[in-house]
Parts: sequence; structure tokens; C-alpha cells
Amino acid sequence: MSPSPRLLLTIDYESWFALSRKYDLLSPEERRALDDGFATDVLEPILEKLKDIKASFYLVGELVEWYPELPQKIADAGHEVGFHCQVHRPLTLIEDIEHDLRSSTEWRKKYKVRGFRAPMINTIEDVYPLLEKNNFMYSSSLYAPTGTLLQKGNIWELPVSTIPLFGRPANIQAPRNMNLPLVLGGEFPYGSSMMSGLFPRMIFKIIEKELKAGRSPVIFLHPYEIISPKKWPAEFMRGLLSNPLLYVFTLNKSAFLHDVLRAFPISTIDNFIQESAQ
Repeated sequence: MSPSPRLLLTIDYESWFALSRKYDLLSPEERRALDDGFATDVLEPILEKLKDIKASFYLVGELVEWYPELPQKIADAGHEVGFHCQVHRPLTLIEDIEHDLRSSTEWRKKYKVRGFRAPMINTIEDVYPLLEKNNFMYSSSLYAPTGTLLQKGNIWELPVSTIPLFGRPANIQAPRNMNLPLVLGGEFPYGSSMMSGLFPRMIFKIIEKELKAGRSPVIFLHPYEIISPKKWPAEFMRGLLSNPLLYVFTLNKSAFLHDVLRAFPISTIDNFIQESAQ
């Protein structure tokens, strides 16, 4: 029996500067100074907004090193603790993936982490054996039409949602990130927070329609889109100058979050996968 349709709300929990590749090569000390407490300061307000509704949080590992209380607070509030990466940057090389999994082993084991979300929703097929080896249950690291649920070996892949305008793709393999070929191929990646920033009412209506059709949309937000950093987006100007399209991610989406929390049934991906696998 298929699980009841619900919105699968996910939060890629990263610092405000993670959007831009301009900061990738900074030292951990420089990145922590840039964060300046943001990642820990905004958690409580985000948990307060969610109240009793449960979401999946995919944590950047270096944030756990800086603020060890983060995963405990998320777990204590009843949310899913997942893994995003150790340091936020493109994670598409085997050696980099292995490094990040090694670096995060201790806290992932402590919090029984079973879900993985690749940075920028961009991964490779070789990630799945590594996830299985490291005791994950699922990944959500591709874009694909709502309702897609794949098995990659013993790992489930539940992609971030798209609407296929020209029919569903026949073969879904990594990488499937938000790029020109995906869009030109007729898929609208409405699960991305870029789209909820540009078209919040449209995305709300799409979610409503998909749920009525018996499908469970997967969408994501970031902490800086829910609680805007001080002097935002001015302090992010270095990143915006290199990629003006990132401006959409600096828009505050707390009103959108408020609306979906009130309107739709919501659960973690972990719970949904467990129900699907029964």
C-alpha cells in the first residue's frame, strides 16, 4: 500500500555564504568568521515557525563542528537529521565524497543519519554504493518528476520535484541537476527554492494539484531564506557580482513557508521512505 500523499519539506541547512562558489577555497577559520553565529542563531526561530510539523534537515558537517548543538536541537524537536556535505561545494568526485563521509562519521552515527542530499542537487551514480556502505537508507539528490522513487542498489532515491511538460523521462540517472538541458528537456524544477522565490503562488498551486493527484512533492528551502541574515543581501555582494542569478535565493520565503505549513499535510522524507518500503 502506497503512503498517503504529503508535502515532503526539506531544509538544506548551510551558512548564508554557501550559495556562491567564491567562498569555497576559504579556510575553515575564515568561513566560520563569515558565518558569525548565523547558523546557530537562526535555528530556534526556524523550529518555532515549524512548531509541530516535521521536516528533513540536511546539515553541512562543518557547521556541526562549529556548533555541536545543532543536530541535537533538530532531533529533540522531532525533525529528521540528514547529511548534506562536510564543506559546501560541488561534491561530484569520488574522493571528495569519501572524504566528506569519513569526516562526518561520528556525528552521523550518533544521530542515526539515514538521508543524504547532495549540494546543489548534483551528484553521480557512484555515490549510491558509498551511501550504502555508510549505512544510509536514501538520497534526495536528483531532479525528477513528482512521484519518482528509484532504487539504486539498496539505496532509495527520492528526487526533488519537477513537472514534466513533454512526458516523463524514461531513464533517470545522476547527474540530474538544475541546468539548461533539464529545462530545455521540458522539466520545470518547482521543488527548488529558486522557483518558490520567483513564483510563490504558482508553486503553491502546483503542490496543491500534485497532492490531489496522489503524488508527494519534494521541495527545499535554506535557513537564510527563512530568516534573513543582517544586512542581507549586501554582505553577499561578492557572490552576487559573480552570479546575479543567486539574488533569487536571497529573497525571504517565510510567507511561502507559512502558507504551505498551514495548507498541506507534511512529513519527513525518512518517514515517507519507511512507509513506501513496507
